[in-house]
Amino acid sequence: MANIRKRISLKDLACELGVSIATVSRALRNSPEIGQEMQMKVKELARRLNYRPNPFAQSLRKEGPRIIGVVVPNLVTHYYAAVLDGIEDEARKVEYSVISANTHENCEDEVRAIDNFINLHVEGIIACLSQSTTDYSHFEKVAKMGIPLVFFGRTCLPNLFSCVTANDDVAAQEATQHLLDTGSRRVAFIGGPNHLDAVKRRKHGYLEALRENRIPIERELVACDKIDFDWAAEATRKLLQGENPPDAILAFNDIITFAAFTAIKNLGLRIPEDVALIGFTDDLHAQYVTPQMSAIEDQAHEMGSVAYTLLQKSISGDFNIYKKIVPQKLVIRGTSDKHDLKV
Repeated sequence: MANIRKRISLKDLACELGVSIATVSRALRNSPEIGQEMQMKVKELARRLNYRPNPFAQSLRKEGPRIIGVVVPNLVTHYYAAVLDGIEDEARKVEYSVISANTHENCEDEVRAIDNFINLHVEGIIACLSQSTTDYSHFEKVAKMGIPLVFFGRTCLPNLFSCVTANDDVAAQEATQHLLDTGSRRVAFIGGPNHLDAVKRRKHGYLEALRENRIPIERELVACDKIDFDWAAEATRKLLQGENPPDAILAFNDIITFAAFTAIKNLGLRIPEDVALIGFTDDLHAQYVTPQMSAIEDQAHEMGSVAYTLLQKSISGDFNIYKKIVPQKLVIRGTSDKHDLKV
């Protein structure tokens, strides 16, 4: 019986070269988005393997939209909505459509979202880890398939993927230093899971400020567990009702910040007279409370814009791994400066 030779597909070419199917398709069409070197590699492989395009499949692709997928842990928060807005603004300029998936901080939902995006043949993925993700095999699968992916905020597998993060350690150190410079003496840190790189960076900055001021590090002033309003409120209550309570708190993100704010108020304590507070949060909500929140403001829209720019590089055949940092800014308002209080 004669051997039946398998028809070579775009996927076969993409797997052989370790790139996305979209990159191969564009290279064969002489797209200006793909560099000359990559075009030559694709065409040479196609010639060597005797690739022949499928006219029917081509006609379907021409009618289809160009889509990327975005995976976020909690879409209802201002931060992730603003990141998504930045991504969409950039994608719109080159006529890409964006599909988002909300993991609800759950690793199983994250795995499902990635699988769905793969099945939809998206041209690339932008993702932020859920707080429960400690196994990264679903992202390793994406890398093996040659699908472009960029992380933002919370990242993993730095040798495989480009990422964009904030200057978390620097910002946390500046915020802690401000608390110490303005009258606070015992600063606590309330964060999320210790395995998250963003938690590590922010906690590191906090600890560096204590070291530089020769302040002993007290483990009981560091509470890191999960990103959850009820947990953070209870952690704040326990800290403030302890034998030697803190007189200031640095909070990891907006959920933890406003949980701490609520807990302080519920205990009948004054902000900042009894407890000063600075949180990593957005400008909008920081001004809605009384007193207005001193905040390390994320540049979320800019982070989304940079993440998309990195993804587009990868889609276009740039295999370099980029590490970009979007600086945050410390904005001082009413919740942190004890020196500003009237006697």
